[in-house]
Amino acid sequence: MLRAGKDKRRTKKEQRIKTHIPDDIEEHRDERWCREATRQVETVLHAERFIEEVGFAAGFTDSRRPGPSLYVAVCGRRDAVLPSNVQKDPETSLTWELKDEIMGRGKVYYAKLARGKPMFLAPRMIPYFHAIWGLRRSDEKRRLSKHARAILKVLRKEWEMGTSDLRDESGVTDRATFTRALDELQAAMIVVPTAAAYAPKFTYIWSLGIDRFPDELSKRVRREVAVREIARAFLAGAGMTIPGELARVTGLSRPEAGRGNLALVAEGYAIMLERGVYKLAGGVHAP
Repeated sequence: MLRAGKDKRRTKKEQRIKTHIPDDIEEHRDERWCREATRQVETVLHAERFIEEVGFAAGFTDSRRPGPSLYVAVCGRRDAVLPSNVQKDPETSLTWELKDEIMGRGKVYYAKLARGKPMFLAPRMIPYFHAIWGLRRSDEKRRLSKHARAILKVLRKEWEMGTSDLRDESGVTDRATFTRALDELQAAMIVVPTAAAYAPKFTYIWSLGIDRFPDELSKRVRREVAVREIARAFLAGAGMTIPGELARVTGLSRPEAGRGNLALVAEGYAIMLERGVYKLAGGVHAP
């Protein structure tokens, strides 16, 4: 039994060694994910262009998690790590300011999506994410909690509302319960924050996603197509993906992420180097 445990640990260690990211792939990611000073994101226009190019990006993840990140792009370096005191960190502050500007402009989708992670979506990616995580109106009563339905009922009547007023009007007055219900509605791609107000006190303004992105959220896409296109967007920026990476970044299950990558192999967009490891078929061209 002890030997089996050692063998299992050795297998995991060998897998990590085998799936080391090569230097040319890291350089490809530096360019595509703005992890270098010459491509550092400093303005809202640059941030929106970055999100459009990568397809989707996390808001505040750092170098300890894979995938494109607005925070890392603001830092403009591969080894960016969020400091313990984010309130006094200029790069975190700029990322937060850009997030608020992006929300207010309404050209990019922003919400807490799968697993409660804040994420930005380029408009072209919204139908694919919605095909995986979106919820049809006919399924709301069965799949949404009563608190989420109470909040949604108010927003469908009032169109948009600040956090405090929405909590009062919905009757979901417990803060923790209200936050969980809002997260539930965001994850189902029904409700989005559309602005942040700081006076007289901080609050988000909430609205229905369909009001801001009617065409994208109305488009029907088959699930297998959506998974393939999410995998394509990630691989284009990553250059190569290793076991579990696509699932960790997007919130897809590992089997479904694997099917998305295999679909790219079938059409010749990617090649499979070994089980769970996929690379752009045309190779990468590091700067």
